[in-house]
Amino acid sequence: MTTGHARPATRSLDHPSMSAVPAIHIQHLRVGYGTHRVLDGLSLEVPAGSITALLGGNGAGKSTTLSALLGFARAESGTIAVCGIDPGADPDGARRRIAYLPENVALYEHLSAVENADYLLALAGDPQPRGAITDALAAAGLQARAWDQRLGGFSKGMRQKVAIAVALLRRVPVLLLDEPTSGLDPRATADFNGLLARVRDRGTAVLMVTHDLLSAADVADRIGFLDGGRIVEEVAASGPERFDLRALHARFSVGPDAAPLQAPVACGA
Repeated sequence: MTTGHARPATRSLDHPSMSAVPAIHIQHLRVGYGTHRVLDGLSLEVPAGSITALLGGNGAGKSTTLSALLGFARAESGTIAVCGIDPGADPDGARRRIAYLPENVALYEHLSAVENADYLLALAGDPQPRGAITDALAAAGLQARAWDQRLGGFSKGMRQKVAIAVALLRRVPVLLLDEPTSGLDPRATADFNGLLARVRDRGTAVLMVTHDLLSAADVADRIGFLDGGRIVEEVAASGPERFDLRALHARFSVGPDAAPLQAPVACGA
């Protein structure tokens, strides 16, 4: 069981994603590469101010889902929209509404945390003053002594805090995460999930693809299991404990077609 990061009773309504249009809307989406069908009828909706986690094995279609939202993978059929914009028809328009954190965040080793944020925000066409950048770094949990240090010595958790700070400053309505807790220790994972809950609570729609069931159960509002290019089961958080981890583990850790484990050979056999 997990207590997780519960929602507050109220939420700010001034975020640009807080509208009748779903932040992420996917309906009967099919995407393939050559003769290989990766997404096969995927349907998914992520409202503003919520976190959805997609779990699934390798090849289930998690990364392709993110690629389709970013406009890098074209749909064969079905519909896909980011804040009402089709990323296949208008990839730049969709990407302007997305902050994307890949599994390995690409930052500049020779620049400091502040310099990285300053440069990335300028590239995104949204430059910010130093004070706003340091405020965002502090909100992301990066200690002040690290703000002007080069990233060459940063851990993965520290790098993610820099990337999250950039996302906070851009105030985009959609945040996409690819294996965000991979390689993080339990303390760094808990810190990241706490930060992610704050991002959600200001109205951002968050979609994370992950293998980390415990982390997903700690922070997600909905967890979907992706198999064969479609969501085969989806569970919503409810009650003070949010999710039944035993049930989730039974559902998600073993695929529907997995063979039973064989009994071990006895000693001396």
